Amino acid sequence: MIDWQFSPFNDLSPADLYEVLAQRQQVFILEQTCLYPDIDGLDPVAHHLLGWRTVDGKRQLAAYLRVLGPGVKYTEMSLGRVITTQAARGSGAGRALLVRGIACAEALYPGHRIRIGAQQYLERFYQSFGFETVSAPYDEDGIQHVDMLR
Repeated sequence: MIDWQFSPFNDLSPADLYEVLAQRQQVFILEQTCLYPDIDGLDPVAHHLLGWRTVDGKRQLAAYLRVLGPGVKYTEMSLGRVITTQAARGSGAGRALLVRGIACAEALYPGHRIRIGAQQYLERFYQSFGFETVSAPYDEDGIQHVDMLR
C-alpha cells in the first residue's frame, strides 16, 4: 500500500525533501552513472508527488515525480524526475505513480497537454498511459531520450 503526498515545494518537510533529493541522486546519478545538475532550480516552482510505503515499521519513499506548470519548462505542463526507488521496483509503484501523477497534473492545470522528456527505453511504458512520441531520439546527458505528449 502506498500513501500519496502531493505538495508544493514549500509544504515539503526538510526530511521529506532530503529523502527525495537522496533518491533522485541514487537513481539518476549513481545507478545511471550520469553526471548532471539534478538540482536545477525548478523544484521550488513545482508540485511534488511522493509515494510512501511502510516497510518493517519504517516509512520509505517508493516513488516520486514532479509536476511543472505550463510555460515553466515547456509550453505544456510537464512531468519529470520520475523515479521508482530500487526497493519498490517490480511492485507496481511506477504504474501507480503515473496514474496518480497524471491525475494530479490534470487537476492542477485542466485542459493542458502534458509533455515529458522520456528515456527512450521507457517509451512503451509511457505510451501505455496515452503519451505519443513527438521527436526523434536525442542524447541528453549520455542517455537516449524522446519527447512525448499526452
